[in-house]
Amino acid sequence: MSWNASKASARHHLTIEPQEQPAMDSIANSVIPDDPDLQNDLFVRIFNSGDGALYDSMYTADAISNISGAPLSGEARTKFFVDFLSTGPKIQSKVSQTYTTGDTSLLIVDYHLEIPNPDGTVTPVHGTCTDVLIRNTDGDWRLAIDRPVPEEHA
Repeated sequence: MSWNASKASARHHLTIEPQEQPAMDSIANSVIPDDPDLQNDLFVRIFNSGDGALYDSMYTADAISNISGAPLSGEARTKFFVDFLSTGPKIQSKVSQTYTTGDTSLLIVDYHLEIPNPDGTVTPVHGTCTDVLIRNTDGDWRLAIDRPVPEEHA
């Protein structure tokens, strides 16, 4: 994992409240909805569940994510999500802009991520994420590009 604590922002503080989590089997059978806010809600619930394989299932096979700090795709992306989410990070996010045309959707999302450290402390990371979703031939939305950019410290 290459989240850099020096990039964590202390200017903003969002408290991540514990939320009642739906049963994992109900999440696993979820279809990514058309509504961008509902898409975001589903992404957050699955991310916060800690199930990296389930989170990765929302991506196309060749999707690129740089949550790790480097662009990852395929098996490397899956392994990262499984390993990273098993450590218990929690995310909170809000869609700030959306653009959809046909089978392609661009979401701009403001996020706050809390990453637990081995010593019990938490590294907060704030930033903006650019997500590109595409609708596949089955009519299901999947993430094709996931590009969070942490805010720089002033």
